[in-house]
Amino acid sequence: MTNRLKINGTRFLEDLDALREFGKQGIGVVRPAFSAPDIASRRWLAEKFQACGLTPRWDPAANLFGLPPQSGQSILIGSHSDTQPEGGWLDGAYGVILALEVARTSQESGGPPVAVVSFQDEESAFMPLSGSRYFSRYLDLDTLYDLTNAAGQRYGDEATALPEVQGVEPLDTNHFSHFLEAHIEQGPVLDLANETIGVVEAIVGSRQFEVVIEGQQNHAGTTPMSLRRDAVTGFSAFVAALEQRYTAAATPRSVWTIGQVEVHPNAPSIVPGRVSCSVQMRDGALNQLDLMCDITRDTAQEIAKARNLKISSIQNKSVEPVDMDERVINALCEAANLNAPGRWRRMPSGALHDAMNLANRMPTGMLFVPSIGGVSHAFEEDTRRDDLVAGVQVMADTVVQLT
Repeated sequence: MTNRLKINGTRFLEDLDALREFGKQGIGVVRPAFSAPDIASRRWLAEKFQACGLTPRWDPAANLFGLPPQSGQSILIGSHSDTQPEGGWLDGAYGVILALEVARTSQESGGPPVAVVSFQDEESAFMPLSGSRYFSRYLDLDTLYDLTNAAGQRYGDEATALPEVQGVEPLDTNHFSHFLEAHIEQGPVLDLANETIGVVEAIVGSRQFEVVIEGQQNHAGTTPMSLRRDAVTGFSAFVAALEQRYTAAATPRSVWTIGQVEVHPNAPSIVPGRVSCSVQMRDGALNQLDLMCDITRDTAQEIAKARNLKISSIQNKSVEPVDMDERVINALCEAANLNAPGRWRRMPSGALHDAMNLANRMPTGMLFVPSIGGVSHAFEEDTRRDDLVAGVQVMADTVVQLT
């Protein structure tokens, strides 16, 4: 490859460590959207943009862009810098500081124009992927501003309280030719394989059901086992049957989780009369998601009939799978092979990312670097520093491939 952009790994790591200080608690970071550390970190980032020749630009959602001085379309790179209520230091932050280093290197080297973005509230304080939903025109401003977080704060009040956001106009997606996002994997695949780079082919879709199992609440000491309509034993049978049937139908991308369970009345001496639970499944293929939904409904009906229970299964959430752009995938693959020969792979993303909102607006791609032990959304989240730097260089080489 000719005309490579040679990034400065030391400078990149210094900036990544500096961002970690905003909201740092022990080895983790607490920097939810619109918290004081979040706003302070965004203002720090705006200063970094100015220092390297990028123009800071806020939009009404409090997304922060760094725009290059060149006219015409630029490649947009970024992620998010807000965190979970108890988050790791790399989730989102890695992609933002990587973007800063690639844009800065390109500015210094006379390379192609690269813009940077830190999307607001990717981590669902108000809504999953809030800022990128707004930027991609999947969410209008009135709806965005009416969102509230767990503390009852209104998105619009938090955003418009910032002087930088007052009176600003939205930024059109047509300013950009591509969107690229780098992220820690948040899973164990790369780490277990001792690989450095994952090139994301698709972000999987998901379906979620609310399942309610109703039996007959009764006395635990006087009700014979043969006469019980026990919601908990019905729940147990339902989960065991789901596990067996999902496993038989699964693809390598299929995952499923029963992550929320409530028992009523939840007392030691009462036969439980009601259990409610969530059932979530994820896969990269629509037909597989449809199959798993059918399995969920059919299993609920069969268990209800066999155990004299009433079981309702209502689908209450749906996210469609999103494919990354094939030309961008190929550019990322070539750059990965250049920097980590034999230590990279194509793979799906099992987690949601801002890239899925931009994929229908412009050619989009993602790369992963390993998460040590597969740990994320926890203070222990970490990645080897050599892998962090390698991802930056892969992204820089990808930019050259695409221009």
